[in-house]
Amino acid sequence: MAYNYIGLVNDVNRRINEVELTSSNFSAAIGSYSAIKDAVNSSIRFINQHEFQWPFNHVDQEETLSAGTVRYAYPADCKTLDLNSFRIKRDTTLGNATKRLKIIAYGEYLDTHIDMEYDSSTTQRDMPTHVFRSPSAEFGLIPVSDKAYTVCYEYYRLPVDLISSTDVPALPEQFRHVITDGAMHYAYMFRGETQEASMLMGQFEDGIKNMRSLYINRYDYLRSTVRPRHPSSLHAFGDR
Repeated sequence: MAYNYIGLVNDVNRRINEVELTSSNFSAAIGSYSAIKDAVNSSIRFINQHEFQWPFNHVDQEETLSAGTVRYAYPADCKTLDLNSFRIKRDTTLGNATKRLKIIAYGEYLDTHIDMEYDSSTTQRDMPTHVFRSPSAEFGLIPVSDKAYTVCYEYYRLPVDLISSTDVPALPEQFRHVITDGAMHYAYMFRGETQEASMLMGQFEDGIKNMRSLYINRYDYLRSTVRPRHPSSLHAFGDR
């Protein structure tokens, strides 16, 4: 069975003795079938709510700077930004080496460097050496860039729901059973079978603990300086 949205939904259908969906009737599924589709997404949301800094949500980003520009918007799918990861990439054409940027507090930027944003001359421009986070989901670089340098940084992306039957979860396939256990919990809750739902929740949480031991506890260095974009807005079962 393929590791995608319809495959996960049919994992649940088989375990509760329901007829499997096909690619032709998946999008129009209603009733209990629609609830099982929601259950799969609810399971994935719960996993990401439990720990959003999974390595499979980690992104390496590159962005070309614009000369004279201080502030840049976060990527649209950014949940948390790791300020400690910012560096200017080596560029033989521009003649610069790789340089890691230092973090400066936003208040200090306002106190001592804000004039750079209003100075239209090029006298203060140079290769950036510092990065700051603004309250408006932007990061800023100072000094103001004098060339089209490439800045590299890392962030954690916002999880998204599966929609199309062929959508593939960000979670590696080795954790397919964890998603299915969680979806089974929500499916049993929908059916009013609370005892079975409670049992599956125990298995589901054990699976997440195993994921943490494999991924999070081994990579605590990734958690050093991430800055949240905004509070978590993960939804409960059936929410949109």
